Amino acid sequence: MAEFEPRIIGFLCNWCSYAGADLAGTSRKKYPPNMRVIRVMCSGRVDERLILKAFVAGADGVLVCGCHPGDCHYQKGNLNARRKMTGLFPFLEAVGIGKDRLRLEWVSASEGPKMAETVNNFTQTIKELGPNPIRKGLSRDSERLQEATAG
Repeated sequence: MAEFEPRIIGFLCNWCSYAGADLAGTSRKKYPPNMRVIRVMCSGRVDERLILKAFVAGADGVLVCGCHPGDCHYQKGNLNARRKMTGLFPFLEAVGIGKDRLRLEWVSASEGPKMAETVNNFTQTIKELGPNPIRKGLSRDSERLQEATAG
């Protein structure tokens, strides 16, 4: 049997985290190719339904990265992201996905090594958790999750 390779969706802030990922690449920092990056203008623009849709579509983990608090180009966008993620954790637990499959990290444009380390650590966490319970058909409440993503 082949080793499980997680599918991770990364929502990266245009101003800081995306530039940090770019710096990691140009600095030749090694990290697994498991993450598919979606560039967003601000981490605060990542709606909870986008995260849930990623899980319904089969993502094993979702990583949201933004500017450090106090450094957001949109003043409080990253704080809005933190509020949304914190509110989503109990729901993910209730539907059987688990809160550990969603991570929020602050990564600035100058923190390429931190971005590589974040992706490495998150990929390892997801490998330990195994495949998304929705994808495996093990979620306790798949219908509730489907309803949450409608609209």
